Amino acid sequence: MFVTPAYGQETAPATDGSSAQPAGEIHTGTEVPANAAHESSFPPFDPATFASQIFWLAITFGLFYLFLKRVVMPRLAGIFDTRSSRIAQDLDQANRLKGEADAAVAAYEQELAEAKANANTIGQQARDTAKAGAESSRKKIEAELEAKLADAESRIASIKASAMKDVGAIAESTAGAILEQLVGNSDKAAVAAAVKSVAR
Repeated sequence: MFVTPAYGQETAPATDGSSAQPAGEIHTGTEVPANAAHESSFPPFDPATFASQIFWLAITFGLFYLFLKRVVMPRLAGIFDTRSSRIAQDLDQANRLKGEADAAVAAYEQELAEAKANANTIGQQARDTAKAGAESSRKKIEAELEAKLADAESRIASIKASAMKDVGAIAESTAGAILEQLVGNSDKAAVAAAVKSVAR
């Protein structure tokens, strides 16, 4: 085995008269004395220490249990209670907001229905007003037309009457002229009576 000179160590001469190791022998510090290998074993596996290990395990477990019961569990219970109360508050708030939203939707739908009814009423009133206005305008125009028609008919009647008078005079003169041409002599009274009888 190769060992560097830094790890080498020379054995000093014994002062008590015992035999010393020869000079120049090198030790690495990893040697186990020959009798120490059988004197002790690994302490957790040593049956002589089982009782003390169980005692300290019971004390440690008891202290850990008390720590969990007195410190950790109350804090966890407080955290759980806080979270459950916060969740309950959030649920209550969500239910309240949902109720408010439902009420707002219902109010909106009611206002919308009222607005539609008002719009229908206003539309019907506008239609009725327009219809009444149109009816009054129609009646007024019909009255004006009837007045104009009556005036026109009276004028036509007067024109017809005057024309018929002229027609009678023209017929009498024409008939008299024809008779004078044919016969050479005409009776005006007889011609007028004959024209009147034909006109009737």
